[in-house]
Amino acid sequence: MYNMSYVQIFRPPVATKFMQQIIQAHLQNKVYNAEECQKLSKVIAEEIKAKLIELELGRYKYVVNVALGENLGNGARMDARCHWDQESDGSAQAFFPN
Repeated sequence: MYNMSYVQIFRPPVATKFMQQIIQAHLQNKVYNAEECQKLSKVIAEEIKAKLIELELGRYKYVVNVALGENLGNGARMDARCHWDQESDGSAQAFFPN
């Protein structure tokens, strides 16, 4: 059991900032290629997950989802459903249109 006085809470603004940096570093000046994006999405997800683990928040489990798609001028939305506990769960998201 964790002593709650020592457990840090998840801070979405911190996660969003480094996620944005990681995404931009990998996607800046890239042209969409479906085959490359399949590999690149895994690389980005693993890098984000590793950075989250570095934060040493203890009791958290991370789900990192990276979706890359071609920008053809149409809008796109993605949705996910989860069991959510408002008191202990958190989320962060970042976007990079190119």
